[in-house]
Amino acid sequence: MATVLIADKFSKSGIEAMRGMGLNVLERPDVGDKGLPRALVETGASVLIVRSTRVTAEAIKGAPALQLIIRAGAGYDTIDVNAASSVGVYVSNCPGKNAAAVAELTWALILGLDRRLPESDRHLKEGKWNKKEFGKARGLMGRTLGIVGVGTIGRLVIERGKAFGMNVIAWSRSLTDEAASELGIRRAPDVVSAAREADVLSVHVAMTPDTKRIISRDVIAAMKPGAMLINTARGEAVDTEAMIEALKAGKIRAGLDVYEGEPGANATEFHLPLKDVPNWIGTHHIGASTDQAQEAIAEETVRIVRAFVTDGKVPNCINIARKTPAKAMLVVRHHDRVGVLAAVFDQIRKASINAQRMENVVFEGAKAAVARIQLDVTPPDSLLASLRSHPDVLSVTAITIEG
Repeated sequence: MATVLIADKFSKSGIEAMRGMGLNVLERPDVGDKGLPRALVETGASVLIVRSTRVTAEAIKGAPALQLIIRAGAGYDTIDVNAASSVGVYVSNCPGKNAAAVAELTWALILGLDRRLPESDRHLKEGKWNKKEFGKARGLMGRTLGIVGVGTIGRLVIERGKAFGMNVIAWSRSLTDEAASELGIRRAPDVVSAAREADVLSVHVAMTPDTKRIISRDVIAAMKPGAMLINTARGEAVDTEAMIEALKAGKIRAGLDVYEGEPGANATEFHLPLKDVPNWIGTHHIGASTDQAQEAIAEETVRIVRAFVTDGKVPNCINIARKTPAKAMLVVRHHDRVGVLAAVFDQIRKASINAQRMENVVFEGAKAAVARIQLDVTPPDSLLASLRSHPDVLSVTAITIEG
């Protein structure tokens, strides 16, 4: 029986669905980053499910039974993907399943900033009536919404921005003029250009080395006086020091759900550099935390686990090589009998050739099959001749793989 370790809070419906598949599902929502390596060893888990718990190289390499890590969410920067790849552990995620929830919080922050809702609420509860002060708001209709990152979340934020009557300009590495036109928006040539025009600049990029501090000092300097910066992506996407300077100077306002160096889900304190800085409102990295989003993520996680334990396939896998170093494809048509493939691979081994990827397709009736084997070098004629001499090999073809 395969063991699944869940290292964060997770939907009960998802847990019951996995137990219904005959899996040994262990819940350790309080294990934390530091306790995870030991928990993986003690449980012998082959599948690990996490939300905010960090999965380090130590945890991965110290868990010989581990085969699959699932991030119950979209971003996977809390997982050492390189370490997982180095020991053949799959990493998968649940893209798009929490997109609506994050888009909704984005708009909560935008509206909260525009109408100064947190401050107004606090004054009212303190018995202060200051309608004149809190009646001041710029309003959103007809203003410009700038989007950085036009993935699923970014597109949902765009839809809602258009519903508020805003003009939308967006930048994304993959966004073309044609795609922007189909969305009913304008494409910015770069992030600085989007910032220069935007009354609201909202960040929706995945965390990669290329997107770290994509909202740079230059981008923040380009923003209009009084413009809003909204970040529900990752704290590291923004140059925090430059943002703090702009907030203190009263140049911009900010709505934040994410922060550089934020603690894990089980932490109770966070010494935030923004604590005494004016002109911003914030939430506790809760963008994906709605019941709807968590149920959708649970369903997708269960789908991934089911596919893995049923046929070894991993939906949404993010660390399988899209292209191998293979130089040739060996196509072997053969009788579907015991030992044929073993003999083929034995000949490949004797030729000191490495197989990069392999697929064996069995035809109806299970009399014959075709093996497609990617090799790191072009096989010599001697290997082809040796393979063709096998009594159960029907044909052998070598195809050069274009670089």
